[in-house]
Amino acid sequence: MRRRKQRNYDDPICHPDHPRPRTRREFLAQGFILGSAPIIGSALSLSIGGKAHALSPDLAALVTNLCGVSSAGGAGKIPFIAFDLAGGSNQAGSNVLVGQQGGQLDFLTTAGYERQGLPGDQIPPILNPATQTNDFIDTTLGLAFHSDSAFLRGMMTKVSAATAANVNGAVIPARSDNDTSNNPHNPMYGIAKAGSDGEILTLIGSENSDSGGNSMAPDMMIDLAVRPTKVDQSSDVTGLVDVGDLTSVLSQADAVSVMESIYRISDQKLIDAENGQAVVTADDVAKDLVRCGYLNSADLAEKFGNPQTLNPSGDPLIVGATGIFSTAEFTAGDRSAREFEKTAAVMKMVVNGFAGAGTIEMGGYDYHGGARAEGEVKDFRAGQCMGACLQYASLVGVPLMMYVMSDGSLSSNGVIDNSVDGRGKGEWTSDNSSVAATFFLVYNPNGRPTLMGGTPAIQAIHQQIGYMRPDGSVETAATPAANQVNLLAEAIILNYMALHGEQGQFASLYPTMGLNNPAIYDNLTAFEPIVNGTI
Repeated sequence: MRRRKQRNYDDPICHPDHPRPRTRREFLAQGFILGSAPIIGSALSLSIGGKAHALSPDLAALVTNLCGVSSAGGAGKIPFIAFDLAGGSNQAGSNVLVGQQGGQLDFLTTAGYERQGLPGDQIPPILNPATQTNDFIDTTLGLAFHSDSAFLRGMMTKVSAATAANVNGAVIPARSDNDTSNNPHNPMYGIAKAGSDGEILTLIGSENSDSGGNSMAPDMMIDLAVRPTKVDQSSDVTGLVDVGDLTSVLSQADAVSVMESIYRISDQKLIDAENGQAVVTADDVAKDLVRCGYLNSADLAEKFGNPQTLNPSGDPLIVGATGIFSTAEFTAGDRSAREFEKTAAVMKMVVNGFAGAGTIEMGGYDYHGGARAEGEVKDFRAGQCMGACLQYASLVGVPLMMYVMSDGSLSSNGVIDNSVDGRGKGEWTSDNSSVAATFFLVYNPNGRPTLMGGTPAIQAIHQQIGYMRPDGSVETAATPAANQVNLLAEAIILNYMALHGEQGQFASLYPTMGLNNPAIYDNLTAFEPIVNGTI
């Protein structure tokens, strides 16, 4: 018998049924590139803690009221992070359980689970004779995962028991095209329009694209005024800071005082030039920019005079003996370390309110046509990054909505990979959009989010928005989102607004969108509000 040669799972994937990659998206999905590139820095910044000292009260008020620079951090909305797994990863069955009309635990047929990569001896309906329990069902995070889900195993290496107890989620069975970035999956612009904003940036993403990730944003949502800024490494974060040379020759406190003084002098000159008259002229805009330029510079120097203090790798909550990632994990120089750094950079900005929402793109998820082990290893790594975001939100003490999407999906023909990493599961053999799904998790520091519905049966339907047929394929008539990816993105935005109790505003906020019918909103919404408008 010929022994299959073991490949490095992070090597590029060359499928015999795929043409040679030609576009950036194809290179990314097959793992030929990581999606890393430098960012053009600007005179922007972020903060990791309390202020060393405060602006004088009159100028602090001017910074907020006159120049629109908030000292609160963000717009008071729930931070939002999306994972964009480029290539068509598995979501349903082997990771998040998806069932029929009754919800996740309205089980599929054995053939349906086999199609989703689960052999007959690992399917969720099976009772363990010794325990009389469904050992392949895990609800530690509220949402039901397969107990051997690689996503779940990865998340649980980073999430504490206390954090897990305050997480819940929902899954949406929905088709999307295989192997293409043309899926309008990304809801970021809609999240921004719903009010999400950051102290520094509105949107960020680890890819230099209009969506910030691999999948497109729905065309009607795109607002290039808030196009995502690329952030995927520690230097991108510190590169956002530029307070000039003043803090190199003065102390941080003195630099702030100097710029405050410059503002006062400039403001007095502008008033004198107007002879004390409150007359609006064509020059008012320029004068306002002069005033606010000094105010913003003072605010920058006050908060962020030392850019190195902003480095995610220097945050003890993120890296180190007490951090989410060990120093060894973060500095290993391998693919995992690269993905961890990317995740740290995005979650640092979003969770702290410096950016309103962010996309973390991960490539190489076109992992069919070979050993199951490769998909398990990559899913486990993605799970570690997901868990890191949830745990960081817990440590900072703020809520978080985390969304996981991919372009299409894949299926198994039942051939088993019995290698250590294959874990006795079905090999992924081909692209298959009919078994696709997306899911989201919500962390609430005040307790596990509550599903809508007065009974467990109704709550189960809200936890699974839509359903699958017994054979494990998406029922495309179940919801408007099941067969139209742009409506899937809208459903995610609707659920984000519902967490603030604002889903009733969706139709007026998006009058031209597909989901502009308030009569269907309850059927597409998972949770009761966890905040009241602001956090």
